[in-house]
Amino acid sequence: MKKLLTVALAMAMALSLVACGGSASSAPAASAPASSAAASAEESLVEKIKAKGKLVVGTEAQYAPFEFKDEKAQFAGCDIWLAQQIADELGVKLEVTDMAFDGIIPAVKSGQVDIGIAAFTVTPERAEEIDFSNVYQRDEQMLIVQKGKEDTYTTKESLAGQKIGAQKGTVQSLLIKSALPDSELFELAKYPALALEVANGNIAGLVVDGAVGEGLISTNDKIAVANFKFDPAEANFGKAAVMAKGSDDLAEVVNKVIDKVVADGSFETAYNDAVALSKTLGI
Repeated sequence: MKKLLTVALAMAMALSLVACGGSASSAPAASAPASSAAASAEESLVEKIKAKGKLVVGTEAQYAPFEFKDEKAQFAGCDIWLAQQIADELGVKLEVTDMAFDGIIPAVKSGQVDIGIAAFTVTPERAEEIDFSNVYQRDEQMLIVQKGKEDTYTTKESLAGQKIGAQKGTVQSLLIKSALPDSELFELAKYPALALEVANGNIAGLVVDGAVGEGLISTNDKIAVANFKFDPAEANFGKAAVMAKGSDDLAEVVNKVIDKVVADGSFETAYNDAVALSKTLGI
């Protein structure tokens, strides 16, 4: 009887150990499905865009020919055209959000917009905050001065001590600081306001993308292009779209579209069309 009791106790202990072992080894198995569910719940940005059926683009629509509004107050410009090509590639509608230029990158980072397309110049400083797409356009920088002073400001030395304007939060502000260190940076939120400051003689000049500068001059006969040239090494900037860090799936789609429209010349056509339209609108 004692022997039988010993055997029974031994079997009970063995079953207990097996149960404990099964419980310990099954814990990771139970957690694996949970982690898989969490991973599947974490949708990619492209999946989220397709699920909501629209691509939300942040821009600042006062920068013709890149982004502006036409005579019907509809968004226009070569950047808006590019945004539409990306939306078409994704198979969704395009929604454009107009905002202050220096608010676009924060909006991209926070997820308020999916992508920023606003003639963004590629810089190392911005690359620390967001991811850039491939470059889709390059433009020289232009110094605009009061008409009649085209030959007054022709060198960096002649600009020493002078106020030079740029749109707040743009690469032109950085360019003035680096290339014209003896000049005083003067910033405003909009280029038309800066052009007015130049026309009225309140500042010596303003720095702007070549195409945008030509548009400003065409609508204001009191300003002109200075006979001044920046060194191409310091002022030949490439423009790209901006996306939140880690948006690799969206970047793949965006770069596919950019590479195509640059290679086949359709972006250049859209750019030329936007220049022509902005001139007819006087902007």
